[in-house]
Amino acid sequence: MARRLLSQCHPLLYHASVAFHRLRRSVRSRFDGRTYCSAAQISTEPLPHRIRKHQSLLIRKLGSTDLRLQHNKVDNLRLVVAALDGVVLGPGETFSFCKLVGKPSRRRGFKQGLELSFGVARPGIGGGICQSTNLLYWLALHSELTISERHHHTCDPFPDEGRVLPWSSGAAVFYNYLDFQLTNNTAATFQIRLRLTDTHLLGELRSDRSPVFKYHVYEEKHQFLHDGTAYFRSNEIWRRVVNRASGLTVRRELISRNFGRVLYEPSEEIRRAAVAL
Repeated sequence: MARRLLSQCHPLLYHASVAFHRLRRSVRSRFDGRTYCSAAQISTEPLPHRIRKHQSLLIRKLGSTDLRLQHNKVDNLRLVVAALDGVVLGPGETFSFCKLVGKPSRRRGFKQGLELSFGVARPGIGGGICQSTNLLYWLALHSELTISERHHHTCDPFPDEGRVLPWSSGAAVFYNYLDFQLTNNTAATFQIRLRLTDTHLLGELRSDRSPVFKYHVYEEKHQFLHDGTAYFRSNEIWRRVVNRASGLTVRRELISRNFGRVLYEPSEEIRRAAVAL
């Protein structure tokens, strides 16, 4: 049986742990030497060059979870879009999701959505906003921006029904000590555009300069595994960088190696294909 953290044993211990980590992160961020872009750097005028666009479905079947939580998630994403749409990231600056969106709270209009905590999917205020960081991470992987902080989800909570991107190609956030950050180490200026339709979250990454490279992001070595009592999933995420002018591959980059526990009941097909650990 997996050992529980002390903070999991009682709600007061959990909240005390969260408060401690948030305070420590606030202190650290004051002295990290980074220049963060701010809400004042939002422009409604799109930059001329689109680097990448992507969209993700707002409501999809997630096991037996309460559909109300997904509708609440859409309302949470609406607040994220209001905070981030049009933000400009200049040379030498860092984009911080947590700094720009702030702490999700009922007072600010955030609702209970589905979140992952200690490997369990459960309701939480602001739950579901990771859908926006998942999209932003995917956009960033197709650009020259440096992903300076990213935390992957450590489990596989739902079957792949409706999944478009490779497993574990997202970015988890939890205010403020699990952040998603991008640093602009180029001479170009970038801009994030986000909006909601009735069915999708839409995102674009734009720039004031035409991109030199294009990127192909893909997975390798994907497999399900089992140890006799539980199932797990693993893969590698790679990126191929191509010069737009010549069409030649400049390099291949390993982005991440991922491993996580499967939280749902695997299908017969998965059980047959799973490799013993």
